[in-house]
Amino acid sequence: MNSAAPQLHWIENDAPRSCRWHAENGAPPPKRVQIADDRLSAETAYKLACEGTALLWRGDFHNAKQLLQALARRIDKKPASKKNKTPASASEAFHLHRQAQSQRARVLAMVLLPFEADYRIPLRRAPDVQQACTEVYGAPGTPFVASLRELLGIIGAHEWRKNGVEVAALGGKIHPYYGVFSPVRGEYIDLVAKAPLPSTELAFDIGVGSGVLSAVLARRGLRKIIATDQDPRALACAAENLSRLGVAAQVELLKTDLFPPGQAPLIVCNPPWLPARPNSPIEHAVYDPDSRMLRGFLSGVAAHLTAQGEAWLILSDFAEHLGLRSAEELWSWIDAGGLTVVGKMDIKPRHAKSTDASDPLHAARVKEVTSLWRLKLK
Repeated sequence: MNSAAPQLHWIENDAPRSCRWHAENGAPPPKRVQIADDRLSAETAYKLACEGTALLWRGDFHNAKQLLQALARRIDKKPASKKNKTPASASEAFHLHRQAQSQRARVLAMVLLPFEADYRIPLRRAPDVQQACTEVYGAPGTPFVASLRELLGIIGAHEWRKNGVEVAALGGKIHPYYGVFSPVRGEYIDLVAKAPLPSTELAFDIGVGSGVLSAVLARRGLRKIIATDQDPRALACAAENLSRLGVAAQVELLKTDLFPPGQAPLIVCNPPWLPARPNSPIEHAVYDPDSRMLRGFLSGVAAHLTAQGEAWLILSDFAEHLGLRSAEELWSWIDAGGLTVVGKMDIKPRHAKSTDASDPLHAARVKEVTSLWRLKLK
């Protein structure tokens, strides 16, 4: 066992116990842990979880899943007084929504499971999760404890990775990894598939993620694409997808922050759209604290563009409708970066939340537009 790894401590059968703790989002091990099994009522479990006591499960696996669903129902059953309260602004609605999401995640993460060194779960009716866990955690090591909620996310990601996501612009599938954003919002891909190419010689894809935009550019005839990302998991995911699609020879993958060395006549970037703090690995594709990546791209891209080159910024205006960033700020960052707008293509979102009136952010979602900004040097 790696002694430097976080440890979870608890009392069981009147004896102190400990085990390696793992949380993909970096959460520390719970300070209070209680052994729990099928005899525990959902009401008692909910009270303990809300108070910060984690429940290390020793009962039937499927009963643990049912308990987690019962906890979720109790969290989602909001008191009438809160349900009827109207936020004063879109930004308040967003922050209340994020706060509720964070609290919900914290409570649901209190149901814990033991894992053997080979990823077997020593519980009745536990599924075989060895392949799914290996894809996320890597080669087996020592026994550990993790949350049931995290495991269910890993199992779901394994299915996404196995089955893939159909991308019309590719005429093929992208197979996303756990923690790498899945291209389920196809409208931004459509923009990249249709925008007029300034050149077919070379492109930089900044923040490659699953590799979907590099694949689209390769299919459009780009001879060479240099795609960057800081996340090793994203780079591995992109490599597999590009190979599956038969375009790996056209794409060079590079682990770096933002830009590769040199200049290109086309530089594409689809940064996270909302300036807020991510709460989990997958949220890094959506939330960008203080617009770090967006501002970094706009302030640095001019130095990497050829004289007649274009930078394509793919960005939703959702943050503007939420009051998290103004249109004036975006224009000022474009101007300060020595760039001018030579074209802009817009498309309305088609995802399910855009038409869900019960969504707490619906008022902002119905106004959302995703744009491809075509930027050139001044």
